[in-house]
Amino acid sequence: MLSQTEIIVRYQETDQMGVVHHSVYPVWFECGRTDLIKKAGITYDQMEKDGVMLPLLDLKCRFASPCFYGDTVIVKTGVKDIKPTRITFFYEVFRKGSVKPAASGETEHVWANRQLKPVNMKKYRPDLYQLLIDVFMQGENCDDE
Repeated sequence: MLSQTEIIVRYQETDQMGVVHHSVYPVWFECGRTDLIKKAGITYDQMEKDGVMLPLLDLKCRFASPCFYGDTVIVKTGVKDIKPTRITFFYEVFRKGSVKPAASGETEHVWANRQLKPVNMKKYRPDLYQLLIDVFMQGENCDDE
């Protein structure tokens, strides 16, 4: 499953040259991740109310070409890997109409409870874990830890 999130680049997201600042891409990744989780049938808000948190462990971003003030960008988001203790999302950012990504990246998150203590989702919330496996991995093999 992939989500596509459309964002119009705002002036405040750019530098003096009108180029999107590198610090904006993780924010766009979060927008894509939020949309993807919503498409799975649950919201970030609901997950947190249910005691499931996703603290960030790792962030990677590779820049290929600039985005500019006024561009419409499409953030394509999917799940690279899901395990009982972690989930890794991947992202591609495209200028609308372009076939090559302007940037790509990944974020790795740990499943945690409200106290931010890591949990094994197969034991902590097996219902939610299985839902996410079914929706995100659709026939792909996932390794369990």
